[in-house]
Amino acid sequence: MGNDSPGFHNLLTEKQQQYSVYSMSNKYNKLNTEEQQLAKQHRMKYTVQDGFPYYIELLGNTSYKQLFSSQENFSILETIGEEKANHRYAPNKWSIKQIVGHMTDHERIMTYRALRFSRKDATQLPGYDQDLFVDNSRFDELSFQQLITDFKNVRNATNSFIDTLSDLQLSLKGVAWKYELTVEDFLKATVGHEVHHITIIKNTYLNS
Repeated sequence: MGNDSPGFHNLLTEKQQQYSVYSMSNKYNKLNTEEQQLAKQHRMKYTVQDGFPYYIELLGNTSYKQLFSSQENFSILETIGEEKANHRYAPNKWSIKQIVGHMTDHERIMTYRALRFSRKDATQLPGYDQDLFVDNSRFDELSFQQLITDFKNVRNATNSFIDTLSDLQLSLKGVAWKYELTVEDFLKATVGHEVHHITIIKNTYLNS
């Protein structure tokens, strides 16, 4: 799971890595075939288990600022009706509503990390339990349109934040979970996370 490639400074000890591999393998052992094959299809070096590096690599040469400003993924979500938004393609899988709520929560958390690091806050920030967040949300109770609106509101705040950052601030580094990244790379990982989940929605949820 860990890697030592330039730009992705892995800060875990060997013992922590062993625990992390065990934890993440348990977390992702329910992934469907499409999710497991995404990296292979794109001949990617990283897999979803690697976290941030995988999401950054998903962007390829596409500008992260362009992706944050794009309305394409919101347009895809807005074609999904309320009934379909409650759909789970298999037992114990998240609904589309829960995925959208998760993407929104994740963007909030990642931009908070980027904010702190852009202000030269050197505090090492922990990861978070995505399943705990979803399990204790009200995503399935809320209308799908409300969830999309909330996602858009968070996106508008993210874009506003990005517009305030200087090149120097974007180059500042911080540590979250087990990686040391620049502020810019945290932002790339944020929108790459969205690319990942939208791809799963299109390829799996909307075809089942």
